[in-house]
Formats: sequence, C-alpha cells, structure tokens
Amino acid sequence: MARHPATKPRKTASQVRSRATVAALVEATARILVEEGFDKASTNRIAEVAGVSVGSLYQYFPSKEALVAAVVERHNRDIMQVVQSALAEAISLPVEDAVRRLVAMAVEAHRVDPELHCVLAEQIPRTGRLENADSVDRQAHAAFRDYLESRKEELAVTDVGLAAFICATSIEAVAHNAVLHHAEMSSDPAVQALIDEASCLIVGYLKGSST
Repeated sequence: MARHPATKPRKTASQVRSRATVAALVEATARILVEEGFDKASTNRIAEVAGVSVGSLYQYFPSKEALVAAVVERHNRDIMQVVQSALAEAISLPVEDAVRRLVAMAVEAHRVDPELHCVLAEQIPRTGRLENADSVDRQAHAAFRDYLESRKEELAVTDVGLAAFICATSIEAVAHNAVLHHAEMSSDPAVQALIDEASCLIVGYLKGSST
C-alpha cells in the first residue's frame, strides 16, 4: 500500500527569524501553486522562490505536501474570518435576511484570493491532512443547520438536516462558479444581482414557493 507523504511540519517556528522563514516558504508555495501549478511546486523550486536553502526548508517541512497543507490552513484562516463574522450576524436575523447575509458571505469568502482558492479547490490532491481542506465548508454547514433548527417552526421543509445540506451546498456551488469561473459576474452590480437571485431561490425553498 502506498504511503502518504508527511504533511505535518517538522517543528514550530518560535523565533522571529524562523517565523519569517516559514512565512516566506508558505507564501512562495502559494505563489507557485497559482502561477505554475501543483506539479511544479517542488521543494527545490519553493526554496528558490522563498530565497532560502533547501536545507532550511527541510528543517521545518518534510515535503512539499506539508507546505501545501500550511497554505491550505492559512487560506482557511483568512476565509474563516469572513465566515465567522457573517454567522455571528446571521444568527439573530429573520430567515430572509439571514439567507441573504450567508449568500453574500459565500461570495465574499470566494473572493479571498480567488486564484489560490481555485487551485486549492480543484487541483490539490486530497492526501493526508489535505483532506481537511474543506473544514471551512463543514463548519459553515453545521452552523447553518443549527440556525435552521432554531427557526424550524417558520420553515416549510420537514427535514432540517437535509434542507441545510441542500441550501449550503447550493450556496457554495453558486458562489464558487460565479467568482471563479464567470469573470463577467465580478462587478458590484452583477454580484448584487447574484446575491438577490440566489437568496430568493433559497428562501423560496425553505419557506415555500409563495414566499
């Protein structure tokens, strides 16, 4: 059975200089992924772009997969700042307003370094810790399910868990394809129209077609 490459860092950078080295390596990995692709992201190439020796790279990361995992974690942290803020706002809102806020959040999250987001979503092999690249989606889905459960009496759906899955998956698909694959939707008017229509679709499903 083939073994997965090691994806955990060898050690945690504690000094200012070592943290700067790790940050440079992670940034270099992200740049190469976007500009050259996963296959070109060798440890030698990453070290070259980061301006450090390969030996220094291996002090902190055992493989390029470990560096890619670090890029995924950094990107997820950036997105979670957007997601957590939106969820905190949405929890006290009526269904119509909450859905609109969550749709807007999904679009905003996909606009956080969209080129890198596209690479991480569509090109990176799911090996080892890279299987956790969808952790943001799982957290958002769980929070949306909890919100719908709290508003269950207002909804026309009978299975809240299934409804949460359908809504969250639909919102994610709309935001992902609009931001990453349809440049004509990047203008502010187009984004607002997208949010309006997607929100109407989701609310109509949740509360009944008469809404």
